[in-house]
Amino acid sequence: MALESLTLDQLRVLVTVANEGSFSAAARKLRRVQSAVSHAMKSLESELGIEVWDRSTRVPQLTDAGRVVLAHARRVLGETDELARVTASLAAGVEASVSLCVDALFPVSALIVSCMEFAQRFSAVELRVLTETMGVVHERVLDRTCQLGIAGPHGRTHGLEQEHLTVVRMVTVASPSHPAAARKGRVPMHVLEREVQIVLSERGSQSADQGVGSARTWRVAELATKHAMLLAGLGWGNMPEPMVRDDLREKRLVRIKPAAWADVHDLPLSVVRERGQPIGVAARWLLERLKSSAKSA
Repeated sequence: MALESLTLDQLRVLVTVANEGSFSAAARKLRRVQSAVSHAMKSLESELGIEVWDRSTRVPQLTDAGRVVLAHARRVLGETDELARVTASLAAGVEASVSLCVDALFPVSALIVSCMEFAQRFSAVELRVLTETMGVVHERVLDRTCQLGIAGPHGRTHGLEQEHLTVVRMVTVASPSHPAAARKGRVPMHVLEREVQIVLSERGSQSADQGVGSARTWRVAELATKHAMLLAGLGWGNMPEPMVRDDLREKRLVRIKPAAWADVHDLPLSVVRERGQPIGVAARWLLERLKSSAKSA
């Protein structure tokens, strides 16, 4: 059986007849004469070599084979419509894919909301999102694993362009059972220096410590692990405020105020990309949405 003469129009007519319930209703829907619809169905049957419609009744009904053909026709037309959307998007200058590496300190809720809206607006664009810590974000852009990064101020920037995106508020917290939690007001640094500080650290990194005020440190490479250790009372540490907001409200964690530090610290996050590389339409939209979502996170 050869299908060279089978057309998308024949498949669309088949689906329309099935949806509308009759040849005459389909003709009205398609704004054609009924004989044109009948001819399209006869041509389809001839091309396939099977009977799609049972014409022994007053209103033609799909045969068993016709129902199988209808299911495949819907699938083919769905893929065709998707192809049309993809090519229209590409023709308009929208890139085929976006790869983004995000610092773990960026609010997850803002990331998820932005990705959901991105999927709706750019359904044809493949999105890849990695999460890393500190200077690793810069490295993922430099080694071209990702086109774009959302990174903090610490990392190798040679060969990269930076553009401010947002700030993440950092707060110092500990479990209510932690010795520092019993202190009223500012906690002297000599007290904190004796207690374990949970520190987020790059895997295998020799980078200088940031925000470390204790001589005793436990180092973790994942923010979720640090969070769990703080909840368990294993130490004190700095966390992005959006991530611990519920914990503070429910008293699972408490704020502590190191005497040598400000009450809060706003950590700037920037978009980083390889120098001279433009940002595509979809990527630019996503970055603007991330900026907006982060403000309300």
